[in-house]
Amino acid sequence: MTWPVEEIRRQLEESARVKQSFSSELIGRIAQFAEKSAAALRAGGKLVFFGNGGSAADALHVAAELVVRLQTERPGLAALALTTNPSVLTAAGNDYGFEFIFSRQIEALVSKEDVLVALTTSGNSPNVMRGVEAGRARGAYVVAFTGETGGQLAGKVDLLLNVPSNDAQRIQECHITIGHIACSLVERLAGR
Repeated sequence: MTWPVEEIRRQLEESARVKQSFSSELIGRIAQFAEKSAAALRAGGKLVFFGNGGSAADALHVAAELVVRLQTERPGLAALALTTNPSVLTAAGNDYGFEFIFSRQIEALVSKEDVLVALTTSGNSPNVMRGVEAGRARGAYVVAFTGETGGQLAGKVDLLLNVPSNDAQRIQECHITIGHIACSLVERLAGR
């Protein structure tokens, strides 16, 4: 029984270490994300989240916190995840290819008033890259939650929130933490 307990402690310590290693610069960029998101919502825009696998689940989670509420009783905020409609996902995947499952939706749903948020541990997923390109073409403010290097998305987005880790598990834990922090700030800022 000693091994599982030691492993649990090790993983908890590693998760905490990564979060505690956020630089002041990254923390400032998280604040910038919250401020830009709140401004977009106040101006009638929306937040649009997308990603693959665990990042798709994180996209759903953060969008739900904004639409429903995280901490504060308030009107719903305009947010959605592009991972919710199996008909659209499978039609785009079948007719155009998996790399187009997000870009087709972004072409239809995103405008220059919106904040588009790509979640990807690697920053290299072809369908996420195409989604970012489509968002930029639509004039949206594009944010990416990534791992340490930002992958191919680094330099191709307006704001990079790159977690200081190369471990997908730790990166995804940090993405949801950043999402919760941003949501709590947006709840307060959007009403101003």
